[in-house]
Amino acid sequence: MSKALLICNGENNLSLLKRLAREADFILAADAGAEAALRAGLRPDAVIGDLDSLSPRTRLRLKDTPLICVPRQDNTDLAKALDWLLHRGFIACDIAGCSGKRMDFTIGNLLAGFIYAKRIKLAFKGNGWTMYPLTAPLQFQARKGARASLIPVTNCRGITLTGFAFPLQNTSWKAGETMGTSNIISAQTSRVSFSSGKMLLYVED
Repeated sequence: MSKALLICNGENNLSLLKRLAREADFILAADAGAEAALRAGLRPDAVIGDLDSLSPRTRLRLKDTPLICVPRQDNTDLAKALDWLLHRGFIACDIAGCSGKRMDFTIGNLLAGFIYAKRIKLAFKGNGWTMYPLTAPLQFQARKGARASLIPVTNCRGITLTGFAFPLQNTSWKAGETMGTSNIISAQTSRVSFSSGKMLLYVED
């Protein structure tokens, strides 16, 4: 198995979950993310977390599904899930339900992606958008005409963009600069490369 779908307990679009499930080799739910999976008609292959948000009704419906309890309280259910996937050799993971409900959780989830991005290819998925935490160059495919934004979370050097309406060549940005927002995808395959730093890439579907 190589690609997982991780369903978290944020805002979830049920049709999106169904589509992502068809593209995944394994479905892992983070705690109450299992309830979103069930609402979409999906049965997760496993559920992980401290399991404090899993209702008795959901536990009953998942009586034949492995429930992996990780009681430690010094990390999130997202981190518990990604640690588990890494330990089992997954190389890519789509993460749904990572945003909404609480802004602190949304920001924390996106920033946590950088801890894992060097070891597993992560894509945070929402209704009409994808967010990639980048620590290394990325080549990707997206719809021509889609809006795309790059948000540096640390100082970034050597930024080069190809396949964008507004390309760049060997540019530097400071953390938090907004020069990379609202670009446009102009090719079937686009590429973001940089020599140092970390940034978030937002792309509309």
